[in-house]
Amino acid sequence: MATVELTTANFDEVTGRDGIVLLDFWADWCGPCKRFAPVYERSSEKHPEISFGKVDTEAQQELAAKFNISSIPTIMAIRDGVIVFAQPGALPESALENLIEQVEALDMDDVRKKLAEHNH
Repeated sequence: MATVELTTANFDEVTGRDGIVLLDFWADWCGPCKRFAPVYERSSEKHPEISFGKVDTEAQQELAAKFNISSIPTIMAIRDGVIVFAQPGALPESALENLIEQVEALDMDDVRKKLAEHNH
């Protein structure tokens, strides 16, 4: 599956599903974002079971503000509706693949338990 453009209209629907969603917060004027785009696209083709979303921070300023995006590109990983990774900076292809492997390997029951403990 190729990347999907996310907006305030479809964001919750896409990111709230079970499974893995990777997000690329980017802007047209951002050089590192443009260099990262083909890496992200190739990865989306290798992993059809994962949803790959792109958020244009210029067009979707409300979403950028909601997640305190202050540097782009920012890569975010969501699994089963829980944000499990968020970091600014373009990733080399090997690092993006490694991130996907780590997110796939997460024990989500353990993640939810730790979140619950952290929030109390």
